[in-house]
Amino acid sequence: MTTRRTMLKTGAVTAFVAVGGATLTADPAAAAPTSGPDRAALQDTLARMGANGASGILAEVRDRDWAWRGAAGVAELGTGRPVQPRGRFRVGSVTKSFVATVALQLVAERRLRLDDPVERYLPGLVPDGGRITVRHLMQHTSGLFDYTDGLLGGATVQDLVRMRYRSWSPRELLAYALDEAPLFEPGAGWSYSNTNYILVGLLIERVTGRPYGSEVTRRIIRPLGLHQTEVPGHDPDIAGPHAHGYLPLERDGGVVPVDITRFEPSIAWAAGEMLSSAEDLNRFYGALVGGRLLPASLLAQMQATTGPESYGLGLFSLTLPSGTTLWGHTGGIFGYETFAMGTADGRRQLSLSANPWGPHEPDDAMDQLLTLAFDGTGAAARTGRIQQLPKLGRF
Repeated sequence: MTTRRTMLKTGAVTAFVAVGGATLTADPAAAAPTSGPDRAALQDTLARMGANGASGILAEVRDRDWAWRGAAGVAELGTGRPVQPRGRFRVGSVTKSFVATVALQLVAERRLRLDDPVERYLPGLVPDGGRITVRHLMQHTSGLFDYTDGLLGGATVQDLVRMRYRSWSPRELLAYALDEAPLFEPGAGWSYSNTNYILVGLLIERVTGRPYGSEVTRRIIRPLGLHQTEVPGHDPDIAGPHAHGYLPLERDGGVVPVDITRFEPSIAWAAGEMLSSAEDLNRFYGALVGGRLLPASLLAQMQATTGPESYGLGLFSLTLPSGTTLWGHTGGIFGYETFAMGTADGRRQLSLSANPWGPHEPDDAMDQLLTLAFDGTGAAARTGRIQQLPKLGRF
């Protein structure tokens, strides 16, 4: 099922090293489930994932009536300090679901139209912008080259460390994409491109006259009470409890971890810069898929999928062997991997953050975690393997 999805897909990952014994943490404040998954089995599965593929890992499974939170591993290598189940982390491309929701709210307000050309809102910025629509951007059918392939395609760990505090503007990021030939005609194919969501962020700013992050905060973060969620802008720090992220550096014939926790996140901007917690992400996706953030007609368009990855407008779907359909997004950004999915009725969600570091892929354990969380059993082998998670690029 899940591969590491190029957990640090920067062109710099060459090897992984083992981490010592996992530290297990459960959150006693989380209400014990009255039905559904076995919390001991959830914790055991999380621990196996941490021991095999992450220095630290945390997760929350939430239903309307209860929540379970757990963690394994260490918050910082060499300290023995445990990961906090309610810790904060970089969510990478999960940012796209927030940005897409704001864009669709503007559609509901008739300030933006999905099938309008980009040229109408950002004149002269995008080559062939008269044929690329807002919908093309949001569903990754624009054909635009992914700026991260140009900016990070050949980057080494040393390169990333050197640029870690570099501040980027959206138009600087776009420069790595818009001079490149398109991958296909607008609407004629599907290819995940972070360039699309840099442009959606600029569309939001053009239509509202305010920073896209201010709109995400005003329209989603504050109304839902997501107190651990923020759009950090140029701030390199993660405030509050958090696990550290690492990149693998070859040195003296071996591989050593480089702490990349502090870096300037504007390199991802509206494609992947946000910070959050498992609890907040579960509340967000529960509200979104449950119909609290968008009119039903626009939520239906958000969930109209295309391409090999069943991608809609800032959401993708995943079907379990039991037939249960999940909606959400994944994210990966320098030392952090995020998985956030929930059921189609908005009732149950699973959000997970991992700091990739270890010798193995956590495929089997992730399969089991999903079946435990959503089907109440870890017996994935009896019902078939879960489809592979989409390989959605660097952020």
